[in-house]
This record gives sequence, C-alpha cells and structure tokens, in this order.
Amino acid sequence: MIITKTPYRISFFGGGTDYPSWYSEHGGAVLSTSIDKYCYLTCRYLPPFFIYRHKVVWSHIEIVSTIPEILHPAARETLKWMGFDDTVGLEIHHQGDLPARSGMGSSSSFAVGLIKCLSALKGQMISKHDLAIKAIELEQRILGDPVGSQDQVAAAYGGFNVIQFSPSGDIRVQPLTVAPERIKELESNLMLFYTGTSRLAAQIGADVIGHMGERYSVLQRMREMVDEAIEMLNGNGSISDFGYLLNESWSYKRQLSPLISNPTIDNIYQRALDAGALGGKLLGAGASGFMLFFVPILKQEAVKNALSEFLYVPVQFEKDGCSVIHYDVDSQDMRCLEREVPHSVLPTARKRYSRSEFPDRKVSV
Repeated sequence: MIITKTPYRISFFGGGTDYPSWYSEHGGAVLSTSIDKYCYLTCRYLPPFFIYRHKVVWSHIEIVSTIPEILHPAARETLKWMGFDDTVGLEIHHQGDLPARSGMGSSSSFAVGLIKCLSALKGQMISKHDLAIKAIELEQRILGDPVGSQDQVAAAYGGFNVIQFSPSGDIRVQPLTVAPERIKELESNLMLFYTGTSRLAAQIGADVIGHMGERYSVLQRMREMVDEAIEMLNGNGSISDFGYLLNESWSYKRQLSPLISNPTIDNIYQRALDAGALGGKLLGAGASGFMLFFVPILKQEAVKNALSEFLYVPVQFEKDGCSVIHYDVDSQDMRCLEREVPHSVLPTARKRYSRSEFPDRKVSV
C-alpha cells in the first residue's frame, strides 16, 4: 500500500499568465505558496479474492471490472496513461482536507498525488520536476482541460515560490528568499473564507483563454505585480502594501472574464473591505469557492463578524510538497498477483453507480 500527501495552494499574483497559450508567446510568472491542507491518495494492488477487479473511492464508490468503466476521469485516464491494465486489480482511495472545485487547486493536487502514488506502486522514484510536468501533461493533454500550469507545480514542489514560465515551455521554480519573520508577518495577516459553493474551472478557463488577445494589457500588469510583491516582501516598507496590491490584482483579474465574479462574490468582497480588509481575491478560476483576504490583525475579528455566515479556515504555509508518507509493497504479493485467475472467469462486478448518472465528464474529486 502507498499513501501520498499533496498540499493545496494559494496563488497570490500572476494567475492567468500560466496558461500555455499566453506564456508560449509572452512568458509568465506566478507567486504562490502551498498550505497545510492536503489531498491524500491511497493505492494498492488488490488480492485475487474479490468479485470485482478495481475499486475507486472518492465522493462516490466505484466497483468495476475494467479500467475504462471507471467514471472518475482523472483516475481512469491516469491508469491507462501510466500503463496499468486489468491483469491486476487496483484499489484507489481519495480524501481531502478541503472540498473539491473550490479554487484551491484540488484537481491538480489530485493529479500530482495520484501520479506519485502509482509511480511508487510500480517501484519508481519521480522527481518534483518530472512530477509537475507529468501532471501538467495529464490535465492539459490527456484530459483536455483548459487549465493553467501553476497548480501542478505548486502541489509537486511545495513552498513559497516564484514559478516562471518561459516561451520555450521551460518551467523554473525559485523559492522566495525572504526573512522568516517577514513571511510570518504576511501569514498572520491572511484570512481564508469558504463561500460554501463550488464550480468547475473548465468553463471559466476556456473563456479566459478565448479572450486572451483582448486582455494583453491586463495580463501584462498582472505579471508585473509578481515582481512588485517580491520587492515588497524583501523591502522595509509596511506589509500592508501587499494587501493593497492584492486589491489591485483582484480588480484586474475580474477583467479577464465576466464569469470570474458575480454579485454574490462582489458583495462578500465589499463587506470584507468595509470591515477592515485591505485587499483580497477569489482563489482559483473564479465564480465561487474560497476567498482570501489580507486583514490587519486588529481588524480580523471585525471581518469574521462581517462574514459570520461563511466558514473561516485558518491556514499556514508549508514547504514539503507532494510526498509519500507510507510505502509498503510486498514482492511476494506481486508474484501472487501474477498467478491470478484470468479476468474472463471472474464474476461480473457489481457497480454502485452507472455512467448515466454522470453525464458531464468533469466530475469532482
């Protein structure tokens, strides 16, 4: 059995410039950090005693006879892409500290964690760089999702980083060299709230990508903010400037697509500002999910009261990235599995869910 632990992320500045259609021409950069909220994946080979071949547990329980029958698109396509077949049964379990489709990079954390877990199950080591690249390929090419390239890198590497994307396609991860006390100061001024709704990033991402040519000046300014934020963190000025820059960044992000915000989100944001927040943003592609605010410590209680109907989620930065936290593969079990009865003589598996129940391929993890 293998268990991987993969962090979610908070992206501060530069989002939008991590879409390949943008950085392949102009380059891009993102300032982000991983946080102490995680996605856990458990993978193991199944012994030959069950009437089903594969079991996948996420927000649903899938019991199937063949990999193509798996409804979860990322699980199904990853298994096929990595060369797994139906000669040996597999069991995959997913658990997450935060809800899916909420702007925290959960889909990419799932992809990163699953690739790491299945690689370990095969006895293969994979570097952070290769892990990030494979997760990007999985989401963008194999699954065909209109997503950027920052979330996979943040999940694989962990830490507070500047992630740079070159027109050649190279990706460089540079840990931020900022005094620890300055990072703690930033951390203590951040507040995360869950709006209680979820969305699919694909529709918003497709709209952003489709109108990038019309948003050149907006994306250029969002890229510049990455450098400005780094200067602020390394300088002697007030940390509050970081909050004001977040406010400016949100005003630009809203211009990338009319789908990014809505009256509900605008109302939440304004209530936070009125209570003392200096700036903030809706995390992820937009429309719903988690909202991040920069709030001076003395104003944080007022902001909590102003947003009392929403869940406040304390977070801290983390630096480990995706890791294997349990590794136990018995070679004797592997030899036993090689002698399993042919799949053709196994009883038909009993599925608890039919594909007709999930007409949209974009299902939540």
